[in-house]
Parts: sequence; C-alpha cells; structure tokens
Amino acid sequence: MSQSVPKIDELLSSTRRSALHLEMRDGYMQDDPALRAWRAGHRLDPDDRASWWRPWLGVIAATVARGVEIRRARIVSEPVSEYIRYEYDVTFPNVRAGEQVRWLPRRNGSTIALPGNDFWLFDDRIVRWGHFSGDGDALGGEITEDEAAVKLCSDAFEAVWERAVPHEKYTV
Repeated sequence: MSQSVPKIDELLSSTRRSALHLEMRDGYMQDDPALRAWRAGHRLDPDDRASWWRPWLGVIAATVARGVEIRRARIVSEPVSEYIRYEYDVTFPNVRAGEQVRWLPRRNGSTIALPGNDFWLFDDRIVRWGHFSGDGDALGGEITEDEAAVKLCSDAFEAVWERAVPHEKYTV
C-alpha cells in the first residue's frame, strides 16, 4: 500500500456526481474515544448541533451542496453487534449533513457478489479500498481505477442499495 493514497475528503473535493460507500464489518476501531464514551452512556443530542457537528460533516455538506449524491450502505449481522448499535445511534449527523444511509441485514445479501474490502467509489471511476485488521483497526487504503474493480463495486453497491432499508426505517 502506498503512503500517497488520498484521504476521503481529498477525493470528495474533486468528485462531481456521486460518492458511494459500502461498509461490511460489524465493528471498527474499538478503542475510539467516541465509542468508549457511548459505552459509558453518552448519547448525542440531536437538538444540540454544536455538540456533534464536526469537520467531516462540513465536508459532506459542502460536497452535497455542489450537487454530489453521497450514499452509504452498511451490511450488518443481526442481531447487531454493540458497535453497530453505536454506529446506528451516531448516524443521524451524517444524514443531516446530506448523506443517504441504508442498512442491509447480512442474511438478505447472501446472493450478492461483494468485494473483499469496504470501499468508496467516486464518480464511477475511482475505487478507494479501506483495509482493516481483524479487530477493525484502520490499516490504510488503496486506490484503483481498474475497470473490473469499478464495475464490481458499482454492481455490488447498487444490489445492496436496492435491498437495504433506509436509515429512518431501520431499527436495531
């Protein structure tokens, strides 16, 4: 993996039409301070925007304001893991920033051909793979414009999206 892999916000800055993000793990970064706070009982207050708005959400909002559609799909095991309950609870800021988010119970995706890693797909031409350890720690990323990889990711995402439940209708 190259150290020169662009960050997601850098790729979003040059995106013109669409950014798709597929997440397929039941847990990420278990030592995240926000996750630890959630485990201790802290919950985001939807009415106190200043307490949960962060720079990443500004990037999303600015990208959506330029007319870029941002969709995120999450494939999850059910019953959901503790991490997915946390992720569900902290998704409303993403939605308010302009992301469309859907959840696919893993059992409903058995017949979908999926890539081996989480990914972002920008403008149907650039895939940014996300690499994680078995415990969900981020190990970096990798970029490709390989047409077969782009097609696999596009087809997989659209199949997941079609079967997935919109965030506002999904319950954990």
